[in-house]
Amino acid sequence: MKTIPFFPYADLFKRDEAALTEIMMGVCRRGAYIQQQECRDFDANLAKFMGVKYAFGVANGTDAIIIGLKAVGIGAGDEVIVPSHTYIATAASVHLLGATPVLAECGADHMLDAADVAKRITSKTKAIMPVQINGRTCDMDALRAVADKHAIMIVEDAAQGLGSKFNGQCAGTFGKFGTISFYPAKLLGCFGDGGAIVTNDDEVASRIALLKDHGRNADGLVVAWGYNSRLDNIHAAVLDYKLKSYPQEIERRRSVAARYQAGFGDLSELTLPPAPDADSRHFDVYQNYELQADRRDELRTHLDKQGVKTIIQWAGTPVHQFKELGFTVDLPKTDAFFKRCMMLPMNSGVTDDEVDYIVRAVRSFYGK
Repeated sequence: MKTIPFFPYADLFKRDEAALTEIMMGVCRRGAYIQQQECRDFDANLAKFMGVKYAFGVANGTDAIIIGLKAVGIGAGDEVIVPSHTYIATAASVHLLGATPVLAECGADHMLDAADVAKRITSKTKAIMPVQINGRTCDMDALRAVADKHAIMIVEDAAQGLGSKFNGQCAGTFGKFGTISFYPAKLLGCFGDGGAIVTNDDEVASRIALLKDHGRNADGLVVAWGYNSRLDNIHAAVLDYKLKSYPQEIERRRSVAARYQAGFGDLSELTLPPAPDADSRHFDVYQNYELQADRRDELRTHLDKQGVKTIIQWAGTPVHQFKELGFTVDLPKTDAFFKRCMMLPMNSGVTDDEVDYIVRAVRSFYGK
């Protein structure tokens, strides 16, 4: 029986083993492990790719959010509005700075709903943090209108959004800062944890540079309190190499998404994510292919028996359902979404034949 993994982690290395080995060995041979040329090169190339003035590699995506929030002055007594449809790290980063994460609904495209955000603004609201999830950028015009009306800032968790665009502008570049994750399963992934913060703001950039490296300035003098959150050179070198072929990674994922759309488009039992050509304002990169399905759990069992591995993002728990963390908000749209959501294999290694096999397996479950 054919087996199609949800994500082929080992292939990240095997697919380009010779080149990746030489890159990593080159760093090791020179003993250039921390804050060396590879880090500077990657920061510069990432900034160029995203069209921003500054990019800073950091240890992971969560550190990126915490440092970014700290750099723009988020702290005790502040509220930051975030979607419940996100990983806990988004809300935790707000909480760990002494601020309060205020959870909001997702809209029809699974993204942060601007209308619901507007209802949750109070005198304590300091920022709105859209999460550019599954490789899609939120409707930033709608969110910007809300933010401007209330004179509050936008900051972005674009951990899953590198390369996605709204009206031609990259995810992560709409607010005071944006963050990226390079966790191995991300579109641009390293072989461990890694992240980045990007900004066009000179003052914010200066603060980030201090905060990520123990508060040390360019001369090595400690001039502020800071964190130890530096992307190491091996990861930077690998990421810089992979960034060169990143557009091809994106196009392959968009091709897979289009093939799923063609195979599932007539199934009333499924609610699909927006197709690649569904809205000219959006350029989606499909970090994940997250759909909604009738009889979801039965479908997943059926697919597993056919060798197709699927997951439910974040074990099927949106942030507001973590009652142990003190959340009491009622978000019926998000609840309804999580009762039906699941993710199919989506990566540049999945073949057209495998996508067609998955389509046939899903259709057979629904008797189509």
